Amino acid sequence: MKSRAALLAAAVLAAALAGCGSPEAAPSDASAAGRTLTVFAAASLRQTFTELAGTFEQQHPGTTVALNFAGSSDLATQIAEGAPADVFASADSRNMDRLKDASLLAGEPVDFATNLLTIAVPPDNPAGISSFADLARPGVTVVVCAPQVPCGAAAEQVEAAAGTVLHPASEESAVTDVLGKVISGEADAGLVYVTDAKGAAGKVTAVPLRESAAAVNTYPIAAVGGGRHQDLAAEFIDLVGGETGRKVLAGAGFGRP
Repeated sequence: MKSRAALLAAAVLAAALAGCGSPEAAPSDASAAGRTLTVFAAASLRQTFTELAGTFEQQHPGTTVALNFAGSSDLATQIAEGAPADVFASADSRNMDRLKDASLLAGEPVDFATNLLTIAVPPDNPAGISSFADLARPGVTVVVCAPQVPCGAAAEQVEAAAGTVLHPASEESAVTDVLGKVISGEADAGLVYVTDAKGAAGKVTAVPLRESAAAVNTYPIAAVGGGRHQDLAAEFIDLVGGETGRKVLAGAGFGRP
């Protein structure tokens, strides 16, 4: 009887020890793997944010950064309509303020860069564009951004500063679309950001725009209130605004806020 009791007690003790070692085990680093940080960013940030996303993924093994690039107004509308996003980086304050006023941000936006407009023309500049006034000449096909897009709003400010009214062949929803029409030869010139022209060096030539100082675009970034990964969002924003981000942005031609 005693031996049977001893065996039963030993079995109960072994089961209890086994139970302690399994369900209550401390979480490993692998529990943080497999997360996706969704970043909505202005089209003009494609090159820089793609590079910074790669850096972020290296710093956070197992984390993926999903990038969605478009015109800032389109992105703000998507977020306002419920599109899942953790971070929003706008090419202007107006579209960021739309989300702030609607209480859709998790914190105060942080300005991290500035940008200016320039004139992009094909490498051989067939229309002989040398100034903003040349864009209004008869027969010149010019493309700009739509007014609701930051680069379009900036174009209107430059028009006012130059005292020249443009008659664009089209108004695009993103600055990259303007650049694409110049590269493809569909337009003699387009108003794009300095950074876009620099990134397309060899495909377009940038014509300095004396009036560009009248329209400096400031870029803010913020965490989206409905985002699932607020901790990662904060770290990504720190990366963009930190030394690494400033170096990447400066290399692309962005100014500091």
